[in-house]
Formats: sequence, structure tokens, C-alpha cells
Amino acid sequence: MKSVGSSVFPFVFALLFSFLWATSAHTQENFVQCLITLCSENSTSISKLIYTPANSSYSSVLQFSIQNLRFSTPATPKPLVILTPLHVSHIQAAIHCSLKYGMEIRVRSGGHDYEGLSYVSDVPFVIVDLINLRSISVDAENRKAWVQAGATIGEVYYRIAEKSRTLGFPAGIYTTLGVGGHFSGGGYGTLLRKYGLAADNIIDAQLIDEFGGVFYNENSWKPTSSSL
Repeated sequence: MKSVGSSVFPFVFALLFSFLWATSAHTQENFVQCLITLCSENSTSISKLIYTPANSSYSSVLQFSIQNLRFSTPATPKPLVILTPLHVSHIQAAIHCSLKYGMEIRVRSGGHDYEGLSYVSDVPFVIVDLINLRSISVDAENRKAWVQAGATIGEVYYRIAEKSRTLGFPAGIYTTLGVGGHFSGGGYGTLLRKYGLAADNIIDAQLIDEFGGVFYNENSWKPTSSSL
């Protein structure tokens, strides 16, 4: 009986592993198809913004902004899908499809998440990488700017400097920090004592909730660019 038991276990394990792999592949396929269906009327082909392990660019896109190399090892859980949206509608579609197929979403901007929370999960998940959402519109006359969450604070500083030699913004010193994570986390920087945190200087924000709804203060200044 002992020899029979020892021979059965690897067989059962192999079956279980195969079942889990097939389930993940099916979930991935359904999620991608859901995105394509929901974004079919958008002028941008959503398929060009989707990366799965079958894509040759998947690894380079995944590794691009990982700052903590502990989470770049083969043993680190990988996303079933990486989406690099160009429009708010793409993010809304990702939320809808993740809810439908039971996937978690990890949102990444600059990648300075040293705990890996923006690109690691123990359950099936998708990364929404905001690298393409990085427009910055500066109104120097009114001392306001509208910044997309995928921009880095270095890019924000640069665009402000293009418009004014006297204006600035209180945020961090690491220029590759993503605006989305830095500002939402407070935004500690060298101008803190006089001007407060970056978050203290935010007068409006466009937010997408867990159901895909979009909210912001309608009375605040908005740039006219259709890309925002």
C-alpha cells in the first residue's frame, strides 16, 4: 500500500496543476475577449495595448519599471494580462472585465512600489500600466496644471519650467516617481515645510471607482485637449 500511495501522489498533483493552468488560460482568454468587445467602437485598436505571456514584448513591458528586483524573479507571480490604456474608457473596460471574470487589478504608474503591490498578487490579476496616460497641461497664468497619472514628477517639473522660471510644485526628488502613486500617497518633498505635501496642492482629481464610474469636480479648470 505504501508503494501505491507514493506513485499516485505525483499523478494527482500533475492533474491538479494542469487543471489550474487550464483555468488561468481560460480566464485570460475571456478577459482579453471582453476588453476587445467593450472597446470595439474606440478608434484605437485595444489589441495593440494588451500584452499576455504569449506576446514577445510581455516580459520587457512587465520588467520596464520594476524598481525592486526581488519581484522580477521567475518565482514571482505574473499578471495574466498587462493593459497599457490610452483612454479612460480602456480603464473602465478593464474594471468591468475583471469584475466579470474574478480578476484583481494592479495599477502601476512609475513603478516605485518597493512592496510590489502595483505588480504582484497571489490571485489571478491584470496590471493596468498607465505609461501611456502622461499628458501634462500647464496654465502658468492661473498657476494650475492638469496632469495624467502616468506622468512622472520629473516630467511635471520640466513642463512647468517650460512655461515659467518662477513657478514650481512641491513633490519628491526622484524624478522617475509616477504621479499616480506619489500624489495619492501624499507626496513628500523638499518644499514640504513651506508648501505642504503634493496632495495638499491638488485642487481637483478625476477618479475611477471600483465599478468603473468616473467622478471629478465639474467646476474646476480643465484643459481643452481631447486626450485628457
